[in-house]
Amino acid sequence: MTEATTTGARPTVALVHGAFADSSGWNDVVAQLLADGVGVRAVSNPLRGISHDAAYVASALSQIDGPVLAVGHSYGGAVITNAALRAGNVVGLVYVAGFAPDEGETLQDIESDSKDSVLTTALLQWSYPTGDSGTQTEFAIDPDRFHDAFASDVSEEQARVMAATQRPISALGFGEPTAAPAWKSLPSWAVIPTGDKAAGSDVLRTMAARAGATVTEADGSHVIMVSQPQVVTEVIRQALQAVSA
Repeated sequence: MTEATTTGARPTVALVHGAFADSSGWNDVVAQLLADGVGVRAVSNPLRGISHDAAYVASALSQIDGPVLAVGHSYGGAVITNAALRAGNVVGLVYVAGFAPDEGETLQDIESDSKDSVLTTALLQWSYPTGDSGTQTEFAIDPDRFHDAFASDVSEEQARVMAATQRPISALGFGEPTAAPAWKSLPSWAVIPTGDKAAGSDVLRTMAARAGATVTEADGSHVIMVSQPQVVTEVIRQALQAVSA
């Protein structure tokens, strides 16, 4: 977990990455927010399942002094949806190509309705050991499909690096149902990339509309915080202004 000093009474921005990634995807957004004097913390997402990850992220958020603006990318959106109310100090949510599931929904069900997403055709199935001497399934993106399916608007060279350093996600992340969603009681914003072939731009729009989010659409891929960090940072600034008023 990386931390910067918080300033004033403005909320701290807590950035939660999604599947097949780590906190480094936020680097350029963090740099821009720090230049604004905004307090920032990037929270490592375990990627071991909705309930496990929400508990971890809620604990991390609750230990931040003062109010928090929670920002989630992709699967990280589902995690903050489940974690924000438990943390107790979150005042707003920003979804960056992020899932905003409703109670009882699973991400695999949401993805099955997308006509824009090609992610399920690009996944490799691996396994990892559990604490009871058993194993659980996890997924990674085929490196040969990573650029097209996940990060089409970064260079092929950068996409190869991202593919080589990706973190797989447990199948529990896609199959566990969501608890009571935080977006029903907290204001939300959404950045929707129009060329998102991982989450699927179509289902992102549907979820954002249902959540009543303030929506910003931009040309870009699923990793818009990497390819166009200024777009994401500007939405975070708008959200900060709103929740600080």
